[in-house]
Amino acid sequence: MQIKNLAFVVNPDKPGARELANKLMRIAGEHGTRTAVTEMHPLPESFLEDIDACCVLGGDGTLLGVVSAAAHTETPVFGVNHGKLGFMATYSEEEVLEHFAGLLNGNFELSRRQLLLCTTAAGQAFLALNDVVLKSDSARLAQLSVHAPGELVNHYNCDGLIFATPTGSTAYNLSAGGPIVHPSAEVIVATPICPHTLSNRAVVFSRETVLEVTSQESMQHLILTVDGRAVARTETTLPLTVRTAPHTLKLAQHRGHSHFRLIRRKLEWGAND
Repeated sequence: MQIKNLAFVVNPDKPGARELANKLMRIAGEHGTRTAVTEMHPLPESFLEDIDACCVLGGDGTLLGVVSAAAHTETPVFGVNHGKLGFMATYSEEEVLEHFAGLLNGNFELSRRQLLLCTTAAGQAFLALNDVVLKSDSARLAQLSVHAPGELVNHYNCDGLIFATPTGSTAYNLSAGGPIVHPSAEVIVATPICPHTLSNRAVVFSRETVLEVTSQESMQHLILTVDGRAVARTETTLPLTVRTAPHTLKLAQHRGHSHFRLIRRKLEWGAND
């Protein structure tokens, strides 16, 4: 796959991101690749029409802002990490400068990442690459019930619930004590946040499961966030359904990319290799 039309999404708050974008655009021009650039994220879906690939300069948070648009247009995305951990924005500045000509000629691997689709009671629908989180916005515990088709999973007294993809298992889910899941596993992870009952733990569901979240109280102060962005409050949210989305995200990575090598390095599991 040769990249003839390349979009850049630049986070101007990340030091050096604009300067790197200018360098990469010059290289792209020398190879006959047309470019478009924006500092907007979330990204309007129309921005990626007729685009062969999207280069995100910022970090994982910036990359999350292009997910919906890239999924709907099936545009491959690769990220250059100017942030902190960088589980998805896996290229460093040095690596992308060294290998950019090869990237333009299709020298990368595509990892199709599962997305979640959540739908509120008001009919609002959102795609998530990392997670869907329903959380109390006060000091009170949230009282929530989760149903899988035909049966109750559990009643929860907790600060909130995280519904994570395998990609998002290393984000908020990990901080809340949930499991790390390989990106190739097609599952949904439901993890309670600070549950009042200590035996309440994360539950892993198959990708075919449709989960419904209801409240045990008529009025609660809850907020719905999708990939870290607040999108709705209780009055228009519950019942909330969470399922695997029909779309996937095409994430471009190094050839020979090792997920466990990345995990070992980012989480400092021992000697880097």
